[in-house]
Amino acid sequence: MRMLLNVKIPHQPFNAAVKDGTAASKLSRILEATKPEAVYFTEQNGQRGAILIVDLPDPSKTPALAEPWFLTFQADVEFRVVMSPDDLKRAALDELGKKWS
Repeated sequence: MRMLLNVKIPHQPFNAAVKDGTAASKLSRILEATKPEAVYFTEQNGQRGAILIVDLPDPSKTPALAEPWFLTFQADVEFRVVMSPDDLKRAALDELGKKWS
């Protein structure tokens, strides 16, 4: 299942990593472990943030996606199920509309 991870990184832990020169290596380690399909770094409500698209083959793998952010940067992580246009085509919306109308 494709998931969107929305990561909000607090200033203090990331600032400390920037100052001690470990920010890049810590981010690389997380990204190597989670193997996102895509990742974008952005601002979120005045804080550093990241948006990742990942494949979650099994719900038991959720901690492996979140814990690196929690433990490394004390970040908040939100998960959302996402679909590609092809996934949406296979959702049979017309049939659901007929069934529930």
